Amino acid sequence: MQLFKKLLFFCVICGTALAQQKLESYTQSIPGSDVKYDLVAIQGGEFLMGSPASEKGRKEDEGPQHKTKIEPFWMGKYEVTWDLYDLFTTKNIEIEMAKRHPDPQNSLAKTDGSTRPSPAYVDMSFGMGRAGYPAINMTQYAAIYFCKWLYEKTGVFYRLPTEAEWEYACRAGTTTAYSFGDDAKLLDEYGWYKANSGASYKKIGTKKPNPWGLYDMHGNVMEWTLDQYAKDYYAKKAKGEAKEAFLKVAELYPTAVRGGSWDDDAPLSRSASRIPSSPDWKIIDPQSPKSEWWMTSAAFVGFRIVRPLKTPSKEEIAVYYNPPLIEDY
Repeated sequence: MQLFKKLLFFCVICGTALAQQKLESYTQSIPGSDVKYDLVAIQGGEFLMGSPASEKGRKEDEGPQHKTKIEPFWMGKYEVTWDLYDLFTTKNIEIEMAKRHPDPQNSLAKTDGSTRPSPAYVDMSFGMGRAGYPAINMTQYAAIYFCKWLYEKTGVFYRLPTEAEWEYACRAGTTTAYSFGDDAKLLDEYGWYKANSGASYKKIGTKKPNPWGLYDMHGNVMEWTLDQYAKDYYAKKAKGEAKEAFLKVAELYPTAVRGGSWDDDAPLSRSASRIPSSPDWKIIDPQSPKSEWWMTSAAFVGFRIVRPLKTPSKEEIAVYYNPPLIEDY
């Protein structure tokens, strides 16, 4: 019996070590195109989520701090760019791209019935740049359906990060206000924000990365997460009243956005900063009802994606891609 227990323990340890060894950064090629998306391996661990009361620029919704366990995952090295997002939004672009690049996986057939955004009535980059620039102005709903399209095209499960995963990756093992320390003056080296952006977003990866090799986690564009935003959610987590990995979306507004943007002051780019989405982000949309897919007053919002080490079941994947009340977006 003792020998059996020792063997079992050895197998568990070896299995865990093997899983850690297998978690390596990689590049996802997009079939039928020349577009690629880099993903960084993020080892699992535990961290203190939220900010201390003494942190400069802190808001009430960032506390109390609470220990949070994170399972291993991969996260996009960069924010999703128009180069990739346009393949999803515009079927003709996907078709034309496939004509120029071999598509042995026949990915066009796999995405033929994919749900896609309605055509935008204006250039959603608002002239700030497209090739190499982060995609913006999409709803959380649209970002989720992008992940679904990418899953259908590649066979690899991708989704938006949870708030906890996003902050864990942004901090990259640090406990300071930013992943580079507490001095906001250093933000010029790591991110685009109101003081240095010249009133527009910039190409991805033009500033220094955080310690784990992720670019633009501070500034450039805010990033969607999977979570419903709740001001008192951290208090419930700290008390043990909320045990789920993330707060599932149950109503249209607000949902949680992270990272600050080119149009924000430095404090909103802190690792712990949380931003609730708002109906005002659609205020100039002339359509009635307003678009499910586009937020015409949110030129500061984009996203990046993650892939968990453990692939969910088909039933679980369906839940990720079809959250409650999704039709009301």
